[in-house]
Amino acid sequence: MNGKYQLLTATSMGVRITPMNSQPVGIGNTFVMHSTSAESNVLNVAASLGMRTKLLTRFVKDSPIAAFIKGDLRRRNIEFEGPDIPQQGPWGCRHQFNIADTGYGVRGPRVYNDRAGEVGRDICASDFDLKRIFVDEGVEIVHLSGLFAAMSPTTGELCLRLAELAHDNGAKISFDLNYRASFWKGREAELREVFTGIASRADILIGNEEDFQLALGVAGPEAGGKDLAGKIDSFKEMILRVSRQFPNASTFATTLREVINASQHNWGAIMRMNGEWSVAQPRTIPVLDRIGGGDGFVAGLLYGILRGFSPEDCLHFGWATGAMAVTMEEDFATPLDEEQVWSVWNGNARIKR
Repeated sequence: MNGKYQLLTATSMGVRITPMNSQPVGIGNTFVMHSTSAESNVLNVAASLGMRTKLLTRFVKDSPIAAFIKGDLRRRNIEFEGPDIPQQGPWGCRHQFNIADTGYGVRGPRVYNDRAGEVGRDICASDFDLKRIFVDEGVEIVHLSGLFAAMSPTTGELCLRLAELAHDNGAKISFDLNYRASFWKGREAELREVFTGIASRADILIGNEEDFQLALGVAGPEAGGKDLAGKIDSFKEMILRVSRQFPNASTFATTLREVINASQHNWGAIMRMNGEWSVAQPRTIPVLDRIGGGDGFVAGLLYGILRGFSPEDCLHFGWATGAMAVTMEEDFATPLDEEQVWSVWNGNARIKR
């Protein structure tokens, strides 16, 4: 399929404010702000490397925060559409604020979400001309995230609708489960039905052991070795159970992360694509800011699939863009070119003039 857009997602955009110089929230008094969402993070690699991407969302009308987000998406080469919703006074809707520090060394990062009145919580299918997008324009991969699907009944309905349209119009569906207990509390039966509906249509399923167990009810990995490398076989067994339960999917992936300290992680990944296993054995990577590493992995993996890379190269490219993302102050990887990504995978940090 050759769609107008290589990659499309739906999301609720917000901003993140981070204390400078790795200081903790509550101590640092100078903050940097940038636009963010898990789903837009996934578009960033493809957008940076010249592909056409699209983001479906809502904005607060006449809000300077909305103007900041729109400007930042344009800077990132991400196209967007969605209605501007009147704020309705100081107690009306707004874009979420994510207040998060990076941690440093032995001090782990802390994240505080301020989401009251979030404009994106009520996003629904009627906000968009989905027939035009899928039938007239065309999409190659639709990426959906469990964070957005679980926000509200309307975002879950939108994600199901996007999965149906993608499936009916020849687009691939990527689903990163992203289970969050706080979103699921009291809604377990409702969200299990939504997640199962999306997963049953998905071509690409991504998640860790908690995601597959709690979001889809698949038995998790049996106890393996003490380190990540020793647990790979048990993770493979879990992925095989997922593949039997969701036979429509051809690609299953999970990242492997071991936190040595806030500034140093062991980072690896496993993927099964078309019955073929690929493994990126865990390696130690430096971490400036861990937020967005998993999204960076998905971003590179999907870029590789869109480019027609071999399964092994798709996984390696995703490992590298995930490793890149945690070296950046923003929540996403922004590679200059493919060569830069492959240099990360190959461990080549020499200067290029």
